[in-house]
Amino acid sequence: MLITLERNSGVPVFRQICEQVRFQVAAGVLGAGAEVPSTRDLAATLGINPMTVSKAYALLEQEGVLERRPGLSLMVRGRSGSVASDVRHEELSRLLRPAAAAARQLGIEPQQALELYRKALEAPGDDR
Repeated sequence: MLITLERNSGVPVFRQICEQVRFQVAAGVLGAGAEVPSTRDLAATLGINPMTVSKAYALLEQEGVLERRPGLSLMVRGRSGSVASDVRHEELSRLLRPAAAAARQLGIEPQQALELYRKALEAPGDDR
């Protein structure tokens, strides 16, 4: 699991962790049953307080993204195919909201915004 933090983004670190784990699960990078790093390990890797990681993991557990197993590591919760598809749609929707807000603020008509999005989807790019 790769987590990168943008310390000057204004987004709380625990939220950045949650968003990145959600995205990795939705994208299939973290599959059902995959173990996530321990709170201490991830905190040490990121150079942050373990309570910050604990807060992110607790939120992800409440959302049903992660599952706690007594005496074992947290793992990605298994989901059916239709639920996994819904998760991908929700994640894309979350990522598109800021772009939609920007289009409205710039006065771009919905059809024009959709055309720009279609072109962006079709353009070769860096899909890391």
